[in-house]
Order: sequence, then C-alpha cells, then structure tokens
Amino acid sequence: QVQLVESGGGLVQAGGSLRLSCAASGRTFSSYNVAWFRQAPEKERTFVAAIWSGGGPYYDDSVKGRFTISSDNAKNTVYLQMNSLKPEDAAVYYCAARYGSWWGSRTVQMKYDYWGQGTQVTVSS
Repeated sequence: QVQLVESGGGLVQAGGSLRLSCAASGRTFSSYNVAWFRQAPEKERTFVAAIWSGGGPYYDDSVKGRFTISSDNAKNTVYLQMNSLKPEDAAVYYCAARYGSWWGSRTVQMKYDYWGQGTQVTVSS
C-alpha cells in the first residue's frame, strides 16, 4: 500500500507563492506517475500538473508559466511550486499517483490509484 501526504498549503496574498509537497511512503516503485489536482468549493476536481519517471512535466493551460512541478526521487517527494498566485487558484490541492505502466492522458483522475488527503490553498485578493 502507498500513502501520499500533502503539505505546504496556506493563506497567501494574490501575487504570492507557495510550495506544496507530496511525500510518498509504502510500496513505491521507481516507475512513477504523479499529478496534482485541485478542487475549488462547489466545483469539480480538475487537473493541474503531472510528472513521471523519465518524462514530463505537463501542465494545464491555466497554470503554465506560473506553476512548476518537480520531483526528488531520493525523498519520494513531488513538489508543486506555485508563483504569481491568483484568487482563482484557491482550492484544495490533491496529489495522486500510479506506479508502473501508463497509457493515455495524464489528466484522467480515475487512472491514478493513490490519493492524498489534500491541502488547502487560500489566495486573498
């Protein structure tokens, strides 16, 4: 079993920055596929960014140029650096992972086997 734990959320003013972390533990493998999703109040959860062993990153258009996803394999941790935050970026951010082979789109939530509990990001205007 794999556990994912997100951290780094908080309250920030518009234009500010936050770095989210997603730490994996348990039966992880070297071949990983990790993504960040977010869910604003009363809205569906949507794709933000993805990274995978030997490839990526891939971003949603809404965060390109402002967010950066990266990984530290030695720490089994994936990061999401968020700069130039906007009020519309406010949401609960979730990391998701699948270990092993992958096919098709990185944005499809049901393809990910493991999910973290989420971390709240609030952006004040």
